[in-house]
Amino acid sequence: MSEKKKPILRLGLPKGSLQESTFALMAKAGWKISSSSRSYIPRTDDPELELRLIRAQEISRYVEHGFLDAGLTGADWIAENNSDVQVVAEIAYSKQTTNPARWVLAVPNDSSINSVKDLQGKRIATELVEHTRRWLKKNGVTAEVEFSWGATEMKAPELVDAIVELTETGSSLKANNLRIVEELVRSFPQLIANKTAWKDQWKKQKVETLALMLKGALQAEEKVSLKMNVPRAKLEALLKQLPSLRNPTISQLSREDWVAAETIIDEKVAREIIPQLKAAGAEGIIEYPLNKVIY
Repeated sequence: MSEKKKPILRLGLPKGSLQESTFALMAKAGWKISSSSRSYIPRTDDPELELRLIRAQEISRYVEHGFLDAGLTGADWIAENNSDVQVVAEIAYSKQTTNPARWVLAVPNDSSINSVKDLQGKRIATELVEHTRRWLKKNGVTAEVEFSWGATEMKAPELVDAIVELTETGSSLKANNLRIVEELVRSFPQLIANKTAWKDQWKKQKVETLALMLKGALQAEEKVSLKMNVPRAKLEALLKQLPSLRNPTISQLSREDWVAAETIIDEKVAREIIPQLKAAGAEGIIEYPLNKVIY
């Protein structure tokens, strides 16, 4: 009797600028991935996952057509390709920051173009051709939009009048003497699934597990653990003063009149409340994951 074939989920990950941050996020979520620089088939420690590295621009098409069961790609490319896929979750990460990627209209610093209306009769280079055409039509502007195979920032003003380019910080545009005129769309990566695969109970559950773990890994990046020692006599007053510490873990120290308190809070909140903790009598405050003694 032949052995039953183990189920496999074929997952597409973006190759290129998002690859490194995607691998790092997957690792934080519990999946270790390794790949050589020339390989399009990364290895993972999960025998139920089969990975493929594909350009983000193409992933939604391969998911729609069933070559991939699921994939991570930008909302911008899903819309650009008009792909009929199941959007499972938004996974809000990017190449350099936690900000969304932005597609912007950019022109040379000395250009007379200051709004979308000034594009009438002009030539624009971009990878996001269809979305740009729809945007122009929505604004009642007729202009020529040509596909850019790369080095888009170098094409204005010698080859085109303007470009629509992807940016996070805008620093590359500034370095090429370009200024942003308008923003067309903001985009975060989306975890998507093939609609037939989504009807398969095992594959659906596997994709939902991916979504849960990836979103959890992102949320964990915004949290820190605070540990501190507090005189027992001041503990109640400290908890009343700081609602965010309403349900910490309390442990008895060797000295009966002191306790240790530990809680999980937003990193942004931590830096603001530490002075209040000190004023309330807390000592030996340690912030994790930095493992840094604050006071």
